[in-house]
Amino acid sequence: MGAVRQLSLVKGEERFVFRYRPGQEAQLVDAFSELAASRDSRFDWFDAAVLSYQMGRRLETELDQIAT
Repeated sequence: MGAVRQLSLVKGEERFVFRYRPGQEAQLVDAFSELAASRDSRFDWFDAAVLSYQMGRRLETELDQIAT
């Protein structure tokens, strides 16, 4: 099992912190979607897109390191 990874987003006075293990990326994207769809959350679809993009960039970097 790999190390725990973390993505965080600061929005105004709120801080959203997501921790996950390698291989759990799809579940994390699902969690972003659920949170963005919730009317009770200030986390929106733009926030979900930003964090998904950051996670994708991290995966890309790791794949580049493996390939070299």
